[in-house]
Amino acid sequence: VAQGGPGLTAIGPVRRHLFGGLAGVGNAGHVALTFDDGPDPRSTPDFLDLLARRDVRATFFMLGSMTAAAPALAAEIAAAGHDIATHGWDHRYLTARGPRDTFRDLARARDTIAAATGRVPAYFRPPYGVLNGGALFAARRLGLRPLLWTCWGREWIPGATADTVAGALRKNLSGGATVLLHDSDSTSPPGASRRALNALPWLLDECARRGLAVGPAAEHGLH
Repeated sequence: VAQGGPGLTAIGPVRRHLFGGLAGVGNAGHVALTFDDGPDPRSTPDFLDLLARRDVRATFFMLGSMTAAAPALAAEIAAAGHDIATHGWDHRYLTARGPRDTFRDLARARDTIAAATGRVPAYFRPPYGVLNGGALFAARRLGLRPLLWTCWGREWIPGATADTVAGALRKNLSGGATVLLHDSDSTSPPGASRRALNALPWLLDECARRGLAVGPAAEHGLH
């Protein structure tokens, strides 16, 4: 139970209704914008350009392996004022790993990202959003706060388009939400990040229409 029980938080309704802090429920006037799976030289710069044009900052949950391959890009993300967070070293289910392996994975990712960006990540999002006891213990020892999401674009599913991404986001988009999109196809089908990018203007416009500020997790008033 201690090892596998936290995996129940991967179920969206359970997470949102019973574990609001873990789901990223924050201030009612704010939406936290987060990206997973980068930094990716093939796609992340396009996200950075769009965010810069819209004067929006976000939180990037970086993979340690991707950061090691593109440290200059990771540094660019930090220099632009975005939050730096970790998605682990590689994108494997933590349920298939023991506590020691999980700790090594998170520590390696945290240290690699800190070295590249000059910032120690404050948040941790497990691959596929599935936590276990070992991950929670490791995150606590490493000073990482687990943070999942309230709504996501599902840009990685077969047949997804920018319109379906917007539709998926709309279902649970509200004040206090944490939004998950992907700035890389490193663990997704080709074109997934492009669909997320193409839906991003709609998301920013919709939040503005509702009078919601958009920013990083650090400004989200998480409890």
